[in-house]
Amino acid sequence: MSDTPAAHWNLDQIVSGLRAARVDWRGPRGRLRENAGDREFPSQESLRAILRQLCGALFPMRLGPIDLRAEVEDFYVGHTIGAALDALLHQVCLELHHMGRLVGDVEPDEVLHTRAVQIVRQFGAALPSVRRALDLDVMAAYQGDPAAQSVDEVLLCYPGVSAMIHHRLASVLYKLGVPMLARIVAEIAHADTGIDIHPGATIGKSFFIDHGTGVVIGETAIIGDRVRLYQMVTLGAKRFPPGENGELKKGLPRHPIIEDDVVIYSGATILGRVTIGHGSVIGGNVWLTRSVPPGSNVTQASLVNNMPNCGLGNP
Repeated sequence: MSDTPAAHWNLDQIVSGLRAARVDWRGPRGRLRENAGDREFPSQESLRAILRQLCGALFPMRLGPIDLRAEVEDFYVGHTIGAALDALLHQVCLELHHMGRLVGDVEPDEVLHTRAVQIVRQFGAALPSVRRALDLDVMAAYQGDPAAQSVDEVLLCYPGVSAMIHHRLASVLYKLGVPMLARIVAEIAHADTGIDIHPGATIGKSFFIDHGTGVVIGETAIIGDRVRLYQMVTLGAKRFPPGENGELKKGLPRHPIIEDDVVIYSGATILGRVTIGHGSVIGGNVWLTRSVPPGSNVTQASLVNNMPNCGLGNP
């Protein structure tokens, strides 16, 4: 099969049209520059590679190299974390530079680099506590699913655990002030598992998402300890109030608070800044937009039969 001449595709016209589209997009947003520099944004591909390294370092004998031996475990962990943090430093620098451009205050390179080093150093220092939190998540999954044969199976196979590994890491980045990197980490997990957890969500100890597909947890959600969710659960916002300029207000508390020891079954949707009291059970496919007291048992039938009090009852 002969090569097709590039002229057949009218490449000059396509390239020119794409350049015009970029200029039209960048101009109103103040992004036109006389000289195009290097890449300005963090790279999802780079973050994927960093995450693979971090997962291996957190669980070396399960998620690390297949030929890893116990006697060199610490060497592998140290070497891998060092490489991951070095790579992360560059990504943090990219985000900090981008954030400075957005507000018109780009710091000198040496100042920006010093800030980035401090962020990455704090991130690395948090890894032992991340590992301990994940151990509790793994145990919650193992103890909460009668089909689980071992904690190793849970760690290697369960999408809810994979999503939580990413979330625990993303949450640290979010709190350290690099929200774009945190969001990229969260969206990598979303793409891989079908579980969408905003890195701003606060999640307590021993959290378990069973099956997982379609779970959505919003930015300002607060989840207590020993909470269990099933697939297709949404912890979302009820409304999005506009600001003075008509754009949506950012950062307002608008997602549910789930207290300790709550179980939420598949397909349930809980919207708004409502509180689900500790020890409550929310049945499958329930649509809930108001708070419920501790120990409540909310089902579709109770909602229909007890509309004035939102179907609340004690189990």
